[in-house]
Amino acid sequence: MNIDCPFCEIASTDRANRTLIRNEHGFMIRDGFPLTEGHSLVIPNQHVGSFFDLTVEVQTALLDLVKIARNELVDELGIVDVNVGINDGPLAGQTVPHCHIHLIPRRDGDIADPRGGVRWIIPNKADYWT
Repeated sequence: MNIDCPFCEIASTDRANRTLIRNEHGFMIRDGFPLTEGHSLVIPNQHVGSFFDLTVEVQTALLDLVKIARNELVDELGIVDVNVGINDGPLAGQTVPHCHIHLIPRRDGDIADPRGGVRWIIPNKADYWT
């Protein structure tokens, strides 16, 4: 646990207030700065910066939470599609150095052309189809 980490703080003190689902190795909350309604984060209890530094057991437990969270978003909000992403390291855009997985619900018409999805992190290379 890192006392300066907002996710460690939630894991240790605020889980009952913000946590929507959990298992032995992690929990899911709504993103504090959502891109879309229902934008959620799956976070390991353990303070580790990179998904790749987690054990396979913890990675699997987090992916189980991703699946459960996606199903709950479908039931709660009627969404069909989601972007699932991990910003793994500062060069990949990670701003909180505690591993977390984003689930971003997508809706028809939320952007003009959703093709390319996460490829748009490098805009001049995203459109490979034209």
